[in-house]
Amino acid sequence: MFSVISDIMKIYKKKEQTPFIQSFTPVSSELEKALCRIRDDFSRSEDLTIRNIEINGTKAAVISIDNMIDKQVLAEGILNPVLSADYERSRKELFSEIESRVLCTAETDSVYSYEELEKRIMSGFAVLAIDGCDKALCVGIQGYASRGVSEPEADIVQRGSKEGFVESVRVNMTLIRRRLKTPELCFESMVLGKTSHTEIVLCYLNDTVSSEILETLKVRLRKIPLDTVLTAGYLVPFIEDDGGHSLFCGAGISERPDTVCGKLTEGRIAVLVDGVPSALIVPCIFAEYFQSLDDYSNRAYFSTFTRILKYCAFLISVLLPGLFVSLGTFDPEMFPTLMLNKIASSIAATPLSLTVETLLILFIYEIMREAGLRMPRPLGYAVSIVGGLVVGDTAVNAGLIGAPTLMVVAVSAISSYVVPDLYAPSAVLRFIFTIAGGLLGIWGVAVVFSIVLVDLCGKSSFAVPYTSPITPFSAVAFRDVVVRAGWNILSKRNETVQELPGTDLKGDKT
Repeated sequence: MFSVISDIMKIYKKKEQTPFIQSFTPVSSELEKALCRIRDDFSRSEDLTIRNIEINGTKAAVISIDNMIDKQVLAEGILNPVLSADYERSRKELFSEIESRVLCTAETDSVYSYEELEKRIMSGFAVLAIDGCDKALCVGIQGYASRGVSEPEADIVQRGSKEGFVESVRVNMTLIRRRLKTPELCFESMVLGKTSHTEIVLCYLNDTVSSEILETLKVRLRKIPLDTVLTAGYLVPFIEDDGGHSLFCGAGISERPDTVCGKLTEGRIAVLVDGVPSALIVPCIFAEYFQSLDDYSNRAYFSTFTRILKYCAFLISVLLPGLFVSLGTFDPEMFPTLMLNKIASSIAATPLSLTVETLLILFIYEIMREAGLRMPRPLGYAVSIVGGLVVGDTAVNAGLIGAPTLMVVAVSAISSYVVPDLYAPSAVLRFIFTIAGGLLGIWGVAVVFSIVLVDLCGKSSFAVPYTSPITPFSAVAFRDVVVRAGWNILSKRNETVQELPGTDLKGDKT
């Protein structure tokens, strides 16, 4: 028992995060030694391709990974020019002549270490190594299959672009650059993961971003000790202020380049991860979960109505089951008379208590949602239909669950999809409020609600209060929170995120 407790304490013991520091081995000037080193490193890789050639009497080799390059470009853009060119310089200057005069490919670079050379090979580069040179020439001729730009599946808008991010980080950078045609738009690249060597790109506007937020983000990213980074969610706990211990996320996420561009103009930073069709956005505040691109395409009065609807839907999804259980168990007199008679007769006809019944329906709903989400689409539709029939009709007719309880859970579940980015905390909070309401009544719901409110108010994202501009209050920023003012008002002043009240970064721009 003590060993188990000791192991658990070791796992959760907080320790200093140390970044992975990679060593670099210089490339050998002898071609055979360099090729032997590469063959040893890729000893079990069948997709490694090495083509030995001779350039002006000097031995050379072209190294690449099969199916990661465009073979036609390799033949026409590298092999043909290199082998058919007339060389004027000596053997020692052969490398510089090929780099400056022979090859006309746009993306070329010289590397001096085996580690960088191998990383470029695995990224879709063709590497030209020449005997007698202690460096290699990398040529970008990527040709691996990738998904084309299409409409985002999760972040859908009625009025707006149908383009969404894809898995290629270079394509995502282009989608942002097309919308922000300004030299102030900056892209900074870095590599994370000792094993995966995943490329991370930071996007920001140099004239609006806070230099302190930018530097803090870079430091936190460099300290990430992960061996592999396969999705953006790997990074979130390491870049949040509280280390990811809150129910609510301190980093936003979006699949839409136009949404990301709007955030960049407010002083935020987007983090693009190669292989991920979405972008992380920091700093992030709670009010942004209730905003969408359609709000700025519709009239102000309708956008205000939909935002109020979203806030109400979030409160309903979180509080409704808990309030229903607490009132039905401890304070039934607060229901209207006709409703009370229906609820009382329903409870009397079912074998379970109201609290257990509500928790059971919530649990079954989460099972059906997860099954429909993970299964193939045709089967997912079948699971939804069968689950609706079984839970919605058969269980009620059999007297296992009550119709009012099923109605409350159904309304709560539907409301949680109005703000899909908050579904994860909503699902957990529904269970917590239901248990608190069943054990302690309305006071239990009030205590849990106060704890959640304190957690929200105490949270920050890169020193920006999570609940701003509601608290601390900002009249200027509040025009785009619950109420969406017209464009004639919004265009008068564009407030950046570091200018929100309660931050220590006010006015700090690069």
